[in-house]
Amino acid sequence: MMIHEITEKTGKYKSRKRIGRGHGSGSGKTSGRGHKGAKSRSGYSRRPAFEGGQMQFFRRIPKRGFSNADFRTVYHIVNLAAIADRFKKGATVDVTSLVEAGLIRNFKNPIKILGNGDLSIALNVTANKFSASAVTKIEAAGGSVTVIEKKKWKRTWPEKTKTKTKTKTKAKPEANEAIETKEVEKVEEAKAKPEAKAKPEAKETNEVEKVEETKVEDIAETQPTESSEEE
Repeated sequence: MMIHEITEKTGKYKSRKRIGRGHGSGSGKTSGRGHKGAKSRSGYSRRPAFEGGQMQFFRRIPKRGFSNADFRTVYHIVNLAAIADRFKKGATVDVTSLVEAGLIRNFKNPIKILGNGDLSIALNVTANKFSASAVTKIEAAGGSVTVIEKKKWKRTWPEKTKTKTKTKTKAKPEANEAIETKEVEKVEEAKAKPEAKAKPEAKETNEVEKVEETKVEDIAETQPTESSEEE
């Protein structure tokens, strides 16, 4: 068989479905979408787990337990074999050096050193976590291991502004004596006021005299004069 005689197997590629080409094509008019409804319209997208309006499966089944998957810490995994290939004897292996060497991509996630591979050179390795086998191999080669301590989260409260407390000034004894004397004078004045309130009696006597005078005048008007009697 020559190279120009090589052909693809029949049925490897399926021909494209040509829709909207009349009734005779089998997919004309409605173009295989059926009559009306949301699925026949453009822009239709069904949400996940939608079952036509009935109760979805994930809502029908009971729920038990919980998962801490959202709170797990994802580590950059680095093996000793990769470190031994990229670093020389006596080098310090930390986050920046691992990024420069291309063993990790970024500084976002913490680093964990695993003991896969052999290490024959002394290295000073600093990381967030080590496996037991990695620690034994690094120390056996004459290197050192330093663990980065996890920062403990602490709530920070806003600093309170110190308010000046008003100190009550105690009154001097001389001032207290002056206040007491004024109070005594007020009490004596209040006692003397009832004696001065004898004036209303005089007003009553004047009113009685006025009433008597009016009575006398009325009587004088009613009595006839002497000239009228003589006539």
